[in-house]
Amino acid sequence: MTSFSTTAGISKDIRHIPLSYNNADSQNSALRLVLTLFPDWEHDDGKIEFVRFTDGITNTLLKALKRRPGHTEEEIDKEAVLLRAYGKGTDVLIDREKEAISHSLLSQHKLAPDLLARFQNGLIYRFIRGRPSTPQDLASEPVWRGVAQRLGQWHATLPVVSAGKTAVVQDSVEVPLTISIPKSSPSLEAINAITPNKPCPNVWTVMQKWVFALPMTNEAEIRRKDVIQEELERTVSELGDTPGLGGDGLVFGHTDLLSGNVIIKPRSVLDRNSNIETVAFIDYEYAVPSPVAFDIANHFAEWGGFSCDYTVLPTRSVRRAFINEYVGSYARHTRLGAFEDLVPRLFDEIDLFRGVPGLYWGIWALIQATISQIDFDYASYAEIRLGEYWAWRAEEDGSRAREGKEMPLREKRWAEE
Repeated sequence: MTSFSTTAGISKDIRHIPLSYNNADSQNSALRLVLTLFPDWEHDDGKIEFVRFTDGITNTLLKALKRRPGHTEEEIDKEAVLLRAYGKGTDVLIDREKEAISHSLLSQHKLAPDLLARFQNGLIYRFIRGRPSTPQDLASEPVWRGVAQRLGQWHATLPVVSAGKTAVVQDSVEVPLTISIPKSSPSLEAINAITPNKPCPNVWTVMQKWVFALPMTNEAEIRRKDVIQEELERTVSELGDTPGLGGDGLVFGHTDLLSGNVIIKPRSVLDRNSNIETVAFIDYEYAVPSPVAFDIANHFAEWGGFSCDYTVLPTRSVRRAFINEYVGSYARHTRLGAFEDLVPRLFDEIDLFRGVPGLYWGIWALIQATISQIDFDYASYAEIRLGEYWAWRAEEDGSRAREGKEMPLREKRWAEE
């Protein structure tokens, strides 16, 4: 097992290409990047092709392949790479240095494809054979069991331990928080103050960073920011010390397990009759130490897709089965002995966290509404996600029942057995 004492070694080992991807000149700029990494592609037989997968909700993703004569599709895919170019302005939300380090660390533990290079506004890494799942796939038992097993492996392989005030994962690799925010923004100390007794960064400090970055161009925005800050502090006070798993109750979470980031891999001859799909996770830009309950509750929320279809969210019985699968995988990849008591405890913790992803992505969407050039209604999405948080609050404090209001669909679905 490779050991690193600081992140500097990992950063230094990642090749940097001093070129940028330009969406307005996609073919030529992507070609320059690929030929810089693979100069032999220019003269070897076979056409270089690019396949645009998606503009996503944040990034642009291209597959680059060399169609060598006589090679099978599988052989071509083994040589193929993915180019992921960052969305404009997203540095205010995402720490790109931390993302590259996280990706490299995950690849060392065979939890991510090899990271081949960074360029000025993106990453190049090996292509994973398979297909991105859909929200409908996530609700399919063979897929959600595969996700549960993979996530258990992920959390067990990269435990978070405390090293002063710095979050450290497997083999003493520090996860930095070199935040790309305007110079007028609060200091790193102010951001980390939201969890003074926890190693940083963590999902709470990320949310604090985002709150500090919320727009304040009028009185309504200032009031909204104040309310969200109060709610973040309230949530951390109530849930910040949830036992969970890992050091200080934190695991190295993906925190963005939407359908497009879950790849269903091709079945081999050996597993052709298996009732569980083999999956891989991609895109680690939001990966950060977090409570396990947040990572799983957030994944459950993604079953509804960007349309937030609450009718397909996992019921209590499905969540219980998912957690049982997850805990079994976690136990297999650690020295954890008896784990049966973990299932009901994690079930209750995830239940408590069910509204927190709404706050997380609601804040995120409010910022995206001001910076993104992607054709997506972030403002409406923010209101929907924040509405999930408020509905959870009203259910937890009993105010919805006291006021005689009907239970919202999301809460109703969550309560179904």
